[in-house]
Amino acid sequence: MANRLRSEVFRLYKNLLYLGRDYPQGKAYFRDRLKTAFMKNKDVTDPEKIRQLVARGDFVIKELEALYFLRKYRTMKKRYYDTEK
Repeated sequence: MANRLRSEVFRLYKNLLYLGRDYPQGKAYFRDRLKTAFMKNKDVTDPEKIRQLVARGDFVIKELEALYFLRKYRTMKKRYYDTEK
């Protein structure tokens, strides 16, 4: 059970680190904030609390993906549609 939770936390960290490459304020800023967030919760041992934190991390992943898609959409809209009308 503990190994499963551990692998979930590693998966979450790696996914967030990967998504942080395109963060608007920079990769280093995102990496530092991510590390701080994970270090703040490093002493949590309750499996239910760990599951809640992983679920919150998954929510953050969805929010980041939405942020990136919105940025790409705005760029495409600016590029291909005339906004002066």
